[in-house]
Amino acid sequence: MYSLMWKAAALLGALSFHISVTASDLVLPGADAGQNPAEITQGRFNRELRRQLSKNASIHFTSSPQFGHLTDRWSDFSQGDIAVVVEPATTQDVAAAVKFADRNGLSFLAVGGGHGSTSALNTIRRGLSINLHNLKQIQISSNGDSVLLGGGVNTHEVINALAAHGKVTATTNGGCTSQLGPALGGGFGRYMGFFGLVLDNIIDMTVVLANGTIAQVSSTSNPDLYWGMKGAGHNFGIVTEANFKIYDVPTPRWFSSEFTFAGPQLETLFEHINDMDQPKELGEVYTIFAINPQYSTTEPVMLLHLDYAGTPDEARPWFDYFNDLHPVAMRKWESLSPTDIQPAASQDIDSDICGIANTYYRHSAHGQTWRLFPLGLKKYNLTANRQVYDLFKQLVNEHPDFNRTVGQFENYAQQGVRAVVSASTAYANRDDDILVYVITFLLPFSSG
Repeated sequence: MYSLMWKAAALLGALSFHISVTASDLVLPGADAGQNPAEITQGRFNRELRRQLSKNASIHFTSSPQFGHLTDRWSDFSQGDIAVVVEPATTQDVAAAVKFADRNGLSFLAVGGGHGSTSALNTIRRGLSINLHNLKQIQISSNGDSVLLGGGVNTHEVINALAAHGKVTATTNGGCTSQLGPALGGGFGRYMGFFGLVLDNIIDMTVVLANGTIAQVSSTSNPDLYWGMKGAGHNFGIVTEANFKIYDVPTPRWFSSEFTFAGPQLETLFEHINDMDQPKELGEVYTIFAINPQYSTTEPVMLLHLDYAGTPDEARPWFDYFNDLHPVAMRKWESLSPTDIQPAASQDIDSDICGIANTYYRHSAHGQTWRLFPLGLKKYNLTANRQVYDLFKQLVNEHPDFNRTVGQFENYAQQGVRAVVSASTAYANRDDDILVYVITFLLPFSSG
């Protein structure tokens, strides 16, 4: 059944395929990856590592009541095999944990939001997890031009903390993802038209390297590493904190609406999207293939969501642009503050899409399996989109357990992205206009 999703990805990306890496986790082997924590006694952890950690740091073994929460991930597909969790409270704690793992030949995993779903995570055997969720500092500079963010801060926290000061920065749209995880691979969101990718707003970083060395990374300090971290950062080290550019909120209101289109309207809809000249204020236009039982249990519909930053008069032509296609349903547009836009789009910390990803806010049923099949495009190929729709329909009809699976097509404003010279960062996909992915979803204890 997963082969259908790879086939769909191949159809969409035959001419311009790439895998988008926006995971929030880093997997590194120790010196020889030859030991496992089960062979290292708890006493040894306490003697050799505990004494090197700050008083607010902690170590959790499988018997710890917190262990399950600390090792829960967004998807059960790629959990890894974790035997010990270290919760650092400082950058020095992270460095100490990395050095301990290196000395003892332990594989270790740095965890931000827990969204990484690469199959490489499953190569971890009895590994050491370095959970960054206590690194929560959010400190706005005295001149109001930047903010220092800890490695465990999530998007929800960033948006709300900055909004209290009339400020904003580039973030992804999902409230439960870490700020830094997606940033190291790119980072797509509503403010791309204004401020570029999330990575384009990183000023400097504090990074723990694979040998436990702490490095200050910026355009003037370790500039080659700075270039590589911005686009391929998951491969080089653990970011414990970073300074980001911040800005005055460009508009106090967002306007949001959603349209429902039937399958026969596919070509007309995507041709319309191809033809639009998306302004920076039209931050996001995304379309979802999904089963909505209100319309049909066998025929997928297409849900089109719009977010516009500006006044009602400025937003109305863009809602009319799609309403003129005669959708089968339209949700009346809403006027939203910058902190309300995530909940309205079902992307906030308590949404279904966040699931168990941040168990400090919400704990859902174990066993949810999500898999992402992403790629980037310049334009939609209408023939390929129709074939993907048909494959999607085949999947959810032949395998009803996958009826919460979706195909998502995201168009973001690109003005801020294009304003950055492509060669100035390691991000390789700056010329792509569209992010497409199929998200397969399977509930626990499925009959499939």
